[in-house]
Amino acid sequence: MLRVPAEPSGRLSDAWRHCVGTGRTELALRRDYQDSLKLLQRDIGFRYIRGHGLLSDGMGVYRPYEWQGTRHVRHSFTYVDQVIDAYLELGIRPFLELGFMPEELASGAQTIFWWRGNVTPPRSHKEWAALVKATLTHLVDRYGLDEVRTWPIEVWNEPNLPDFWEGADEKAYHRLYEVTAAAVKEVDPELQVGGPAISPGADEWLDRFAEFAEQRDVPVDFVSKHAYTSGPAQHVPFGVHQTLAPARHLLDQFATPRERLKGTRLAELPVHITEFNSSYRPDNPVHDTAFHAAYLAPVLASGGDHVDSFSYWTFSDMFEEAGPPTALFHGGFGLLTHRQVRKPTYHLYAFMARMGPDLLTRGADHLVTRHPDGRVTVLAWAPVDASGETPGPERHRLRLSVPVRGAREAFVRRSVVDEEHGNARTAWQRMGSPRSPEPHQIDVLHEASEPGRQHLRLPVTDERTELDLTLARHEVTLVEVSPVVEEAPEWWDERRLLGRESR
Repeated sequence: MLRVPAEPSGRLSDAWRHCVGTGRTELALRRDYQDSLKLLQRDIGFRYIRGHGLLSDGMGVYRPYEWQGTRHVRHSFTYVDQVIDAYLELGIRPFLELGFMPEELASGAQTIFWWRGNVTPPRSHKEWAALVKATLTHLVDRYGLDEVRTWPIEVWNEPNLPDFWEGADEKAYHRLYEVTAAAVKEVDPELQVGGPAISPGADEWLDRFAEFAEQRDVPVDFVSKHAYTSGPAQHVPFGVHQTLAPARHLLDQFATPRERLKGTRLAELPVHITEFNSSYRPDNPVHDTAFHAAYLAPVLASGGDHVDSFSYWTFSDMFEEAGPPTALFHGGFGLLTHRQVRKPTYHLYAFMARMGPDLLTRGADHLVTRHPDGRVTVLAWAPVDASGETPGPERHRLRLSVPVRGAREAFVRRSVVDEEHGNARTAWQRMGSPRSPEPHQIDVLHEASEPGRQHLRLPVTDERTELDLTLARHEVTLVEVSPVVEEAPEWWDERRLLGRESR
């Protein structure tokens, strides 16, 4: 029996909800996308959202034209305004990623993704700087300087990968960063700019980025990188499978920037993990499983010890890097978004949103917090085998002695997500994995996506109650414990419900 302290040891970090990832920015113009984001904000409530392609051709910002024999550039922000207006209406702010390169400004033809984001340097750094300044000046004019100062501005995405930056040319990225940061600060010195937004396996870029920033006296307001634990893609039609490293490797990756940047000018800056997940592939079905929620639970519980934010990639199944989704389950928190059917990992985040701000204790398989009103919340998870060599333990037991003040009994509410509960994918497979479910099947999937619920009362002795939790394979469970205030009248006797006299 583990004894949970009665007094908090500190505050629970909310770095897990600071930001969430999305597909390319223009998807936010769609009504079904906005409906899903509304659901996300209602149940979880992220502060920022980050996606690719703010300056790509699909957003229509960079519009060169010729008039009377002279070339001009018009900057148009119709789509940008619609996207950011939608975000702000839903209580979430943009974490601006500057990219990719407009085709008419690009120095080459290399692109990435189905929607062809150009990943080559600008043919004119002067025009790129003008584009950045025009964009930020417009945002300041429309939304106010005080507001836009709160929006982090990240320069590019994963320039260490040749797929995302032509030739993975580090010097070319440093030049792009320097030009971009100068343009940002020209609009307003207090706007936040940072990078280098590198992918896993390229941490030496952090060392050289810090050296470059110091030598060139380049402004850097935050450091960003990405974290994933998946191995090479094993392709199957319309999908991939990948090996996974243990989830603690994500925490190791989170810790890397501060470890490597000690003694540099960037050492004390905020660190943002602007993408993290098990797999970066939207077509890897592991995202849809109960295993995935249990796998990531310890990361959400402890990630804030290492970084200022870590952004799940991505919240929505409307995520078209490899093309439009070809399967019902596809990459994000929910099913195809117009169906708004939630997945186990979505519920993990929703459970975290119901945790209290005061941290009581944390272990390898649990997290315990307290709310200001005295409620104690327990998030527990079953251990998983990331190697896939075993299915993981069939049962996992956790016994806790939990503080309960001022009552003789405690009310316990338990919410469960596992292979059978809060898991629409299991129901979908049992009904034959339909490609386009009928309306009645969608109703079943909505029902199946609801967590299992249990309510009970437990005795309190010496201001403590005992929780004896048995978790199923790959289970994540939320237990909320509150003191019972009995308001039933003294004359009420449940035994007389059918008219019999009590004895």
